[in-house]
Amino acid sequence: MTNPILQEKKRARFRLSRLFHPLKRLAPLTPGWKGASLMLGAAVLCFYFVQGYALLGSRGFGDYLLGTVVSLISIVLLTGMSAALIHWAKKMPTRYIWLVLASLCLLIICFVGPPPLMFAVSLSIIVAFSIVGMVVYRFFVGSYRGAKKRSVIFASISFGAAVIYLVIGGFWLFSEGNEQLPKPYRLQAMMLAEQTAAEQHAAKLSNPAEQGEYKVRTLTYGSQDSYRKAFNAPDSLITKQVDGSAFISNWSSLRTRTFGFGPDAMALNGTVWYPEGDGPFPLVVTVHGNHLATDYSDPGYAYLGELLASRGYIFVSIDENFLNTSPYDDLFILSVLQNDNSARGWLMLEHLKAWQEWATAKDNPFYGKVDMNNIALIGHSRGGEAVAIAAAYNELTASPDNGNIAFDYNFGIQAIISIAGTDGQYKPAGQSTPLNDISYLAIHGAHDMDVSSFDGASQYSRIGFTEPSDDYKTSVYIYGANHGQFNTEWGSVDSVGFGNKLYNTAQLLSQEEQLQASKVIISSFLESTLKGRDEYRSVFQSLGHAREWLPDTMYISNYWDAHTMGISSFDEDIDLGTTTLEGGKLIGEQLQVWKEEKVKMKYATNLYSAVRLGWNRKAASSPPAYTIVLPDKHELNIADHSALVFAMADRDDNKESSLDMDALIDLTIQAVDNKGNIASLPLSSQAALLPMLEGHIVKWPLSSIVPTKEPIFQNFMIPMNELTRANPRFSPSELRQIRFVFDKTSQGTVLLRDIGIRHDMNNTNR
Repeated sequence: MTNPILQEKKRARFRLSRLFHPLKRLAPLTPGWKGASLMLGAAVLCFYFVQGYALLGSRGFGDYLLGTVVSLISIVLLTGMSAALIHWAKKMPTRYIWLVLASLCLLIICFVGPPPLMFAVSLSIIVAFSIVGMVVYRFFVGSYRGAKKRSVIFASISFGAAVIYLVIGGFWLFSEGNEQLPKPYRLQAMMLAEQTAAEQHAAKLSNPAEQGEYKVRTLTYGSQDSYRKAFNAPDSLITKQVDGSAFISNWSSLRTRTFGFGPDAMALNGTVWYPEGDGPFPLVVTVHGNHLATDYSDPGYAYLGELLASRGYIFVSIDENFLNTSPYDDLFILSVLQNDNSARGWLMLEHLKAWQEWATAKDNPFYGKVDMNNIALIGHSRGGEAVAIAAAYNELTASPDNGNIAFDYNFGIQAIISIAGTDGQYKPAGQSTPLNDISYLAIHGAHDMDVSSFDGASQYSRIGFTEPSDDYKTSVYIYGANHGQFNTEWGSVDSVGFGNKLYNTAQLLSQEEQLQASKVIISSFLESTLKGRDEYRSVFQSLGHAREWLPDTMYISNYWDAHTMGISSFDEDIDLGTTTLEGGKLIGEQLQVWKEEKVKMKYATNLYSAVRLGWNRKAASSPPAYTIVLPDKHELNIADHSALVFAMADRDDNKESSLDMDALIDLTIQAVDNKGNIASLPLSSQAALLPMLEGHIVKWPLSSIVPTKEPIFQNFMIPMNELTRANPRFSPSELRQIRFVFDKTSQGTVLLRDIGIRHDMNNTNR
């Protein structure tokens, strides 16, 4: 007779085995592996519960038990799902897995772009085409004949979904994106308070983007037997090759075969646009950035050459294409050229050496026509960093990375321009490139799909002025501008091949508009820095002066000059209560946020600091404010013709750039003298503080998969004579406090830096 107790035990074991049957199929264990699993599990659980007690034991036994058990269950479930996925993948044929991995690599090459989007698009293509292929093949071989109804339904739904996805995805991929480019804060509609000033300057200022009076001629020069025939034309000037092997590494033999020389014999090639006339004329040397090496970039600045030469400059676009990306020569990223950024800057100085020889050689067509004491360098992309490197090298006696390489340049470089420039790819002696006493312009587009953050703002922050001079630094951020349209050879695409299809190119300014902006801004800067036409400096103090010449879009600009004495830049220390000016104090009142921080851009934390100020008037008992108290004794020498200046950026991440004017932050600027007299002006009386401009560079609905906006600093200038008009009793020479009172906008967050006093205001509102 069968023992009922034994039967019940057998039934219980059977039920238990049925319960864990899927797990046994998922990972069948031999006795050895069972022992390993038991021992590993027991040991890890001991560690885990002891560590859990260290973390949660102080909260009491109940919280400790709940916290450790919930965490344990979550981890077991997540890892179990991962194990099941691996087990499911093991059921796939090895050849298919091999094909999937190879396809993923190939598609990533095809869709070079933001990593999250690049992987998402590549994986979705693999899944969709795999489903379609599987269902179609199984249908034609008759696999669905006699199959269960639910299998046929599941296959039909999967096939339909995959086809729909491919159709919609194909349309999305090959479209240009969303054409809507909202411009709620267009330059033509802003700066209303400065219309009078603009009219006053109208008699002096003419459109700097219009052709000048000089007839333009062109000429090329190059090293003998150049890899490009254009530089060895019958009338071309011949240059010597230069040894740049100390500045570059990993130059492949394939690259030597492509260009006909190695790093020890680099070519000096360039195209010149120059005015007919006696001169001497200022010299402007321009260098491109990184692009496909065999798709030449230097012809893309002819539009600047034609304009500037007609206005009395000698303009040169130099050839550094042999330093650019070349998949074939770089063995498809297996042997990439390295340390090219320093070489790009050094080569510019070697070009200047050739120009110095020509300017003093009587048998040369440029004899006596080149003003070698009046030089500007322009760089685009990596070239934007190269011009800063060249300017730094120009002042040195030796390479900062190798003292055995002597420098003896000392050219008259007065100004440099960075167009969508990189920063920090090269660090001389391990430091960010420092520059002093040189004029600097940085231009960047909000829709740049290559150098996606405004890197030029970092170099801007590092330029200082050691004594009063005509030097200044400025930046212009252009909404709707991309990376490539500053160069006519690059155009509206900032990536390569299918990678361009990920981007919202429909939102870009037209090529013509972007070139127009470039011409107005660059020509204005050169007129003021190389030709001494100081009236064009006002364009950068307020772009409102150029609003009739610039394309109809949104702009944010910043400005600082050598006639400005700093009070607080927020770069000096970690003390929230002290100013850069020794003895000064900083005081916050009723602020919800008050901290100094490195400015966070789209993809990196920049190398300069600011103070972040946040407020909510509803939660404050009195108007929130931020006060700068000047030291008892200082050398600011404030007069009636001086001005208070500062740079501010809206830092409200949640604000939409399409809101109306009423949504813009406003506040009150107060100046207090030693006698307690207060002069007040609203910030909006000078200009509106623009929000962070959103550049949706990826197509909808994936726009937010990458950062869309970053804080761009905007300069403000409050003339002391306007403060005295607001309160005649206020005495600028006795200024004691500067207050930012957040009494007009209910809540918000701003960044503030570069507070100072500007002098010599009688000279072109400087």
